[in-house]
Amino acid sequence: MERLQKVIAASGVASRRKAEELILAGKVKVNGELCRELGTKVSGDDVIMVNGEILSKEDKVYYLLNKPRGVVSTASDDLNRKTIVDYIDTDKRIYPVGRLDYDTTGLILLTNDGELANLLMHPTNGVEKTYVAKLNKVITSEDIRKLKNGIEIDGIKCIPTRVKLRSKDVEKDKCIVEVTIVEGRNHIIKNVFMKLGYLVDKLTRIKYADLTLDNLKSGEYRSLTIKEVKRLYEETK
Repeated sequence: MERLQKVIAASGVASRRKAEELILAGKVKVNGELCRELGTKVSGDDVIMVNGEILSKEDKVYYLLNKPRGVVSTASDDLNRKTIVDYIDTDKRIYPVGRLDYDTTGLILLTNDGELANLLMHPTNGVEKTYVAKLNKVITSEDIRKLKNGIEIDGIKCIPTRVKLRSKDVEKDKCIVEVTIVEGRNHIIKNVFMKLGYLVDKLTRIKYADLTLDNLKSGEYRSLTIKEVKRLYEETK
């Protein structure tokens, strides 16, 4: 179930704000009944009519993008910066599943399937995300142990499901650490390392559920297969 104005906006008929105006103006019907209440929930089986025309059910699309550095993870940007949607050649109104920071690179999903996006982002569903972090100095074995046991950020403990020291350069005092988590708080990886006294010089997400970047170069994308979409739904059950 999704909010009526969101479904209208996702169809491409109008923006979210314009959809709300249409609802309040009595221009929208659901299953033949006039609907003036914002926040009304509808399902894929409901027949929605806007300005006398039935809303067509848009085909669902699913993309995996290797997000470049210096790109915002939104469908649009008030500052006219390049967004991840700009990299996808589609006429569908798509949006990202979660976000990656402006300077974070790597795997991000985009879709117009609101149901799947909400399921994947809901913290109780525990979908794993794997990141590779390049730190400003070599991490100690004691701090690796602390990281595995969980680091408290803003009163909530972040406990990674896996932590692996990929490499270290003692002479340059640098290291690369792989971390897998199930939560999606903003800047969580950077904040966890900062709490331990490290700065993240470079951060890349390399895996989401069982999806990987494979050979996608920065800025490249591909469509998900039906099998991959089904597995994502299974991840949230």
